[in-house]
Amino acid sequence: MKNLVLLLSILSISFVNSQAYTGKNDNKFQVGANFQENGSGLNLSYDFGIGENISVGLSGTYLLGVDDALKNNANDDLDAEFDNRFDVRARFNAHLGNVINIDDNFDLYPGLSLGLKNFGGHLGARYFFTDGFGVYTELNVPFAKYKSESLTPAETLHNQFTINIGASFNL
Repeated sequence: MKNLVLLLSILSISFVNSQAYTGKNDNKFQVGANFQENGSGLNLSYDFGIGENISVGLSGTYLLGVDDALKNNANDDLDAEFDNRFDVRARFNAHLGNVINIDDNFDLYPGLSLGLKNFGGHLGARYFFTDGFGVYTELNVPFAKYKSESLTPAETLHNQFTINIGASFNL
């Protein structure tokens, strides 16, 4: 029983000290899974705080799995080479955690991104369990695609609604 009380005390102290976004010079690294129609892959992102509620960063996604059903359909040839599977984005985030004031460990951040495939937006949320480790999720949507005519099935990858979910770390 003493060990359980000690463990709960240590955890509660670490929860009090953790904070999802600290402002200027805050560094976050995230690694997670990317899910989208016809594919799934790996997402990495880095954000650097430049103000009390503003950060900039980079995000990269590589699709490891592409739906085999589309590869075998003669009408939808999903010949997804490296350039269709990979996307890199510069990003801007507005951190609202301290504005909505739900919990110091929670951050909600809408943002904009400029990538190799499109100009888009995202809505993300982070929750930190300790000072260095948390979880995140992001919803991404393209606002403007770089190619105005019809996209091939492979070009629709990264040009659609996507979801990222994974782990977030303070650096």
